[in-house]
This record gives sequence, structure tokens and C-alpha cells, in this order.
Amino acid sequence: MEPVTLTTERLVLRPLGPDDADDCYSACQDPEIQRWTTVPSPYERAHAETFAHHFAPDAWRDSREYTFAIRTRAEGVLAAVMGVMLRGEGAAEVGFWAVKEQRGRGYVTEALRTVSRWAFTRAAIDRLEWRAEVGNTASRAVAIRAGFTMEGTLRAGSLHRGTRRDCWIGSLLPSDLQLSPLDPYLPPKSAGGA
Repeated sequence: MEPVTLTTERLVLRPLGPDDADDCYSACQDPEIQRWTTVPSPYERAHAETFAHHFAPDAWRDSREYTFAIRTRAEGVLAAVMGVMLRGEGAAEVGFWAVKEQRGRGYVTEALRTVSRWAFTRAAIDRLEWRAEVGNTASRAVAIRAGFTMEGTLRAGSLHRGTRRDCWIGSLLPSDLQLSPLDPYLPPKSAGGA
């Protein structure tokens, strides 16, 4: 897929690339990012260089993952990084982290709403999943504010640094945003139905 840039009232979401390496390196020194995400720990400059110069741009080109650098419109500072990883026909998982100094401003929720709408209307996705290790209440709050429905807990649902951990899972469907799905969706009949 051709890389795209999305905008909101306060943010510019553009494909992560070489210009983001230094900011990613600095942000990922935060122990909270290393604790709750899959970034390497310790996070070295080489990790940021590989991610920004090769992995993220190559993944866009190969249409397997779409990673956005989320920057403020006014100052141009990195606020967060968000990726949409394809997980099968019409399904994808979204993941994100926020720069410590930019947390609590609603940037990630704003970006997630925008990326979700883009995924449904431009990236041929009919189901967007969010997952986070049980206990990551900040990530869960963002997903809920963006409209995701919490579906439950997956026992041993994630592998984090060699250890299986339980994770929460939530989903967002096009209909949650008043959009039409690519494929019809047939929810089960209610328990009282015939």
C-alpha cells in the first residue's frame, strides 16, 4: 500500500520513517514503554535505526503493517507511535505507545479513532483488534474511549520476553463507526430468540 498521511485537529499521523529514529530511541528509554510493549529491553539506538529506516517503511511497502508516527500539528513533536498489523483476511491488530511527556492529553485516543476509520475505509479491514497485557489500564482506557468493545481475557494470550501472560482483547467493527463492512456480519441471535 502506498503510505498515507492522516490529520486531525491537533495531530499529523504520517508513516514512520528515518526522521523518527532519534525520537523513537529517546521515547523508548521510558521503562513503562518497555514494560507494556514488545519493544526490546534495553532499547538501543540500533533498534530505533532498524525500526525507522527498514522495518516500518518495508512493512508499508509490503502491505503487512502500517506504522504511524503521531506528531503534534503545532510543535511537530512526537506524541506517540501506532501500528496496524494485518492478522488475516480482513482482520488487523492495533498497537500503540505514547511518549511519556505527551500522555494524558488525549492524543492516542484521537489518533486511534482516525487510524481505525482509515483502516475500515482504505485498508480493507473489517475487524480491528486491540490487545494488552492484563494490568495495562492506560491502554485499555484508550481503547474504550476510542469505541472498542472489551471481549474478555485470553489466558496466556501474549508472549512477553519469553513468558506467557494473560491479555485483554477488544474489537472495533465498521458498524461501530456507522460504516459499512466489506463482508456481511451475522451476529448470533439473542439468547431468547428462536
